Amino acid sequence: MTNSPSSPQSLTALSAIELSRAIHERSVSCHEVMSAYLAQIEQYNPQVNALVSLRAPEDLLAQARLRDDELARGASRGWMHGMPHAPKDYVAVAGMRTTQGSPLFADQITETDGIIVERMRRSGAIFIGRTNVPEFALGSHSYNPVFGTTRNAFDTDLSAGGSSGGAAAALALNMLPCADGSDMMGSLRNPAAFNHVVGFRPTWGMVPAGPALDVFYSQLSTEGPMARSVADAARLLAVMAGYDERAPLSIDFDRTPLTQSLATSVRGRRVGWLGDLSGYLPFEEGVLDICRAALGYLVCAGCVVEDATLDFDMDRVWRSWLTLRSFLVCGRLKPYYDDPARRARIKPEAIWEVEQGLSLPAQAVYGATQERTAWALALRELFATFDVLVLPSAQVFPFDAQLTWPRTVGDRTMDTYHRWMEVVVPASLAGLPAIGVPCGVDARGRPMGIQLIGPARSDLALLQLAHAYEQASGFGSQHSPLLPGCTRN
Repeated sequence: MTNSPSSPQSLTALSAIELSRAIHERSVSCHEVMSAYLAQIEQYNPQVNALVSLRAPEDLLAQARLRDDELARGASRGWMHGMPHAPKDYVAVAGMRTTQGSPLFADQITETDGIIVERMRRSGAIFIGRTNVPEFALGSHSYNPVFGTTRNAFDTDLSAGGSSGGAAAALALNMLPCADGSDMMGSLRNPAAFNHVVGFRPTWGMVPAGPALDVFYSQLSTEGPMARSVADAARLLAVMAGYDERAPLSIDFDRTPLTQSLATSVRGRRVGWLGDLSGYLPFEEGVLDICRAALGYLVCAGCVVEDATLDFDMDRVWRSWLTLRSFLVCGRLKPYYDDPARRARIKPEAIWEVEQGLSLPAQAVYGATQERTAWALALRELFATFDVLVLPSAQVFPFDAQLTWPRTVGDRTMDTYHRWMEVVVPASLAGLPAIGVPCGVDARGRPMGIQLIGPARSDLALLQLAHAYEQASGFGSQHSPLLPGCTRN
């Protein structure tokens, strides 16, 4: 790698904020940026299969030239002007394939943009392809019968996680400057941990989802940003977030602070370490140790870190989650399940979700929402003592990519295809902001991360704390061993 700001390797290593600045200062052209990213993709994507439905290079370079022409006339579309981007293969993108990883939609060309895609397009992004997902974005291992398996950016024998696994692996190998993802159970945080990048699940409603058939009941999942740094994630969030009348439960707020420096004193912030939830959750050996050690960087940043305990039966949280998730997944997939020919092309885990949903009486769903409310109130009480809560981002290290999902964690058998990632449910069920940040690699080089969880609408304060942690830990400079000149802490 050279020190020239326009060499291909150095261009793709720039942060998204640095890249946008360089483009707008015209120290580098959009054409040069696109050329550099296409070269990076050509070199690394065959190793991990993170990016799919890639567009023709000549078309992308032509779009980049048009962006340069606009800048020459003094016109910028926005922060993402000329930046290569690959929306998750789950959100609709006008004129592109949106397969959801399902053979049922392998040839589907969507006609409209999802709200976040519409906003990124308006900001000047050039869509180069899609990031790979598991079928119907169900599960935290990105494999599907349409495009195959996405592999880990640190060890290609291992899983990249999911459902935003393609986004995480692409980021870790500098094939994208930033990425969008979505998180129902933990699909922004788990793959971020597995690939040592940042994934931010915002307060539910901060990022509007849609257009959709249902904009009232679907309150578990949210879209959000992924990046190689906390600052880049915040900057992309500023593009994605804000009220939209097509999503009537979405939230309006001042996004200006997200575009500014996150540097601020976090001295005295009270941080509660939840660990394994008093023995409730099983973990692969070594996960808790590496996560607990990372708490020292919060102490270095000036935080007060203490153990935290929850006076709540966590099995109630899991049962509520199972009910509400199956209710929503069943509603979405039942039309395909009802057709025997289509059902035969759906993976077993998705069929299981639908059948769980079909067996639910209405009172069970209402009871689950009451349990969800009780859980949110219990967390509110805990936030009276702590500003932020911390959990591991995953219960296992990245696992063999040939597996469908881990059948055991520690000495416990997993009774569902997603039980092994139960650690992400506490924040998701309550709709709270949670940011997954790297916390190092184990002796085998397998990455792990922690999730910092804040009260509702504390997104900016949470990003600022995560930024302080990132600066104290130096994990932002810890790169995949596949990249030249990588460092490993």
